[in-house]
Parts: sequence; C-alpha cells; structure tokens
Amino acid sequence: MQGTTAPSTTPIPGKYWQWRGHSIYYVKAGEPKIQRPPLLLVHGFGASTDHWRKNISGLCNDFEVFAIDLLGFGRSAKPKLEYSGDLWRDQLNEFITEVIGQKAVLAGNSLGGYASLCVAAQRPDAAAGLVLLNSAGPFSENQPSPEPEALQSEIEPPKPNEKLQKLLGEIVKWILQQPLAQFLLFQYIKQPWVIRQTLEKVYLDKSAITDQLVEEIYRPACDSGAMDVFLSVFSTPQGEKVDTLLKQLTCRLLILWGEADPWMNARERSNKFRQYYPELTEYFLQAGHCPHDEIPDEVNRLLHDWVLSTVMSSS
Repeated sequence: MQGTTAPSTTPIPGKYWQWRGHSIYYVKAGEPKIQRPPLLLVHGFGASTDHWRKNISGLCNDFEVFAIDLLGFGRSAKPKLEYSGDLWRDQLNEFITEVIGQKAVLAGNSLGGYASLCVAAQRPDAAAGLVLLNSAGPFSENQPSPEPEALQSEIEPPKPNEKLQKLLGEIVKWILQQPLAQFLLFQYIKQPWVIRQTLEKVYLDKSAITDQLVEEIYRPACDSGAMDVFLSVFSTPQGEKVDTLLKQLTCRLLILWGEADPWMNARERSNKFRQYYPELTEYFLQAGHCPHDEIPDEVNRLLHDWVLSTVMSSS
C-alpha cells in the first residue's frame, strides 16, 4: 500500500462542529485527493473517534480521513434526547454535506455500522461507498440487534433454559426501568475494570486491550448526560430493519467480519446480508467485535484496496 504509515496510537487533535445547537467533535487528517473519495469513520456503542486512531494514521497518506463522535458519545454533546438510527443518520448526512462537502465512503463499526447503513440507504447522495465492520442492527425476523442488548449479558445470570431465559429477560427489563437500578447499573458498567472485562470478551488479541483504550471508553462515560444517553439507547424502539435498508442501498458495500465476535455469529449474519445485497464484498478476519482496532494493518489494507479497485471504478 503506497505511502501508508504504521498505525499510531496517538489520537489526533480534533475540532467541533455545531449541529442543531449541539457541539459535535470530529477529527480530520490527510489532504483531499483528486478523484479519491474522503473516508468517514463512525465508532460503535460507548466508543469514540479515539477508537479509530490506528486507522486514521494508517490511511491519511492515501485519503482525506474524517472520524466523528456520534451525538451522545465521545467528546460530542450528550443532550437528553431520544437516540436512534434516524438521529445519527441525519447527523452524519449533514456532516458530509456541510463539513466534508462531497460524497464520502462511510465505514462504521457495530452501532456506527448501523448508522452508516441508514445514511447510505436513505441519503444516497452522501455515500460514495459503505464499509461495515461487525455491524449492528435488527433484521425483520424479530432478531434483536447484538448491541446494546449484548451489554445485558454483563448483568444477567447464565440462561439454562428458554422459559427461565424469558422470565429473567422480563425481570431484567423491569429492573432496568427503575431509576435507582438504572443509576447503579450505569455506575457499575462504566467502571474501568468492568470495561476491561467486557473488552476481554470481545477482543481476540488481548494485547490490544491497553490502559489507553480502557481510559478512552471510561472518560466520556463520566460526562454529564452520559447515563441518559445509555438509558435512551436501551429504551428507544429499534429503527428501520437492516433488510429494508439493504433493499434501498445503491452504493458498493464491503463487509469486514471479526469472526471471533461473541456478540454475533458472523457467518450467519453474513448469509442474511448476502440474501438482501448479494453483490457485496466481504472478508472474515481473525479478530473480535472491533477488527479495526485489533488488526488495523489488515483492515486498513483491505479498505484502501477496495476503495481504489471497487468504489473508484464504479464512480
């Protein structure tokens, strides 16, 4: 890969953009490249632009690269709102229009993948291409999205059978509606040792779980309003189904699966994506839920080569 540098773990200083009266944090690196679309990197639940630091530094020699904190996360504002795919779709679409100024290739991990899919499917003028990394989001067969439901596995006892599982699910749901329980749960899951424990479940290479990574997830969770965002994501009705979005999608699609992700069955989920969008390109990688952070060199190379060979040839 021509001109790329080894991924750096030092976050790049960012800027703020005002959107609907709220401060939105973003990072920009690299210069505009003639005939090469810019990249927009979108983090998952509880993460931020910091989670893309190795990808920003690895790709910015070849592309103009942007990363953004979704409203409610990272260094962006955390107002008391109903958070949803539609809200983040509008945020990303308007960021592309107002700040980037041309179509971008959106690359999203987990919740950020779902938000990016909403943009590419419903606001096609904003998307030059779409890259999904272990993307969340519900399909029509009443399958819950793996995120944030996956967080419930942190607090639920083991599930020995279906009836008990259903009962426990209802009990947990009820508990989560009680203000004191909500407060205590949030105080618990934002503890650095709990964050580390969760990461150890979803990262295949444990050496990628550094103190810096834990701190980058812990820090925004201490912001005023962080608990309201967390609770809103849990309680908001799920957005448009992934299969409906895929049927509307017109741009090129690359999917990168961290196959060791315990929150989703990558092969099973892959079959569903293929069912509704058979022309996709995909790779199964030796990584967990966050392949971009765990194996950044490989992800950067695949993303780089796909944009040059597939997105640019179709534009």
